[in-house]
Amino acid sequence: MSNSNKPESNLDPNLRERLLRESKSPYRGLRRAVWIALFGSAALGFFIMLSNIVAGEGVSINDLAIQISALMILGFLLLKDRNKEND
Repeated sequence: MSNSNKPESNLDPNLRERLLRESKSPYRGLRRAVWIALFGSAALGFFIMLSNIVAGEGVSINDLAIQISALMILGFLLLKDRNKEND
């Protein structure tokens, strides 16, 4: 006996699965693009600071700590978001 409360779905099973995943994790693609852009920006800033240190110019320890923190936080967010797709 079938469940009379459940309407028959005409959706393709693959499309239905994709829509269910999107509803559990909305805007995932946009979010990952933002994390990647911000991580790239932090990595570029860190590279420029390192090149200034190698060139003998002074770099504030606070600025270097901010860049390292940004790299660590954004790297963690990227890894955490990547691991969500396995759930």
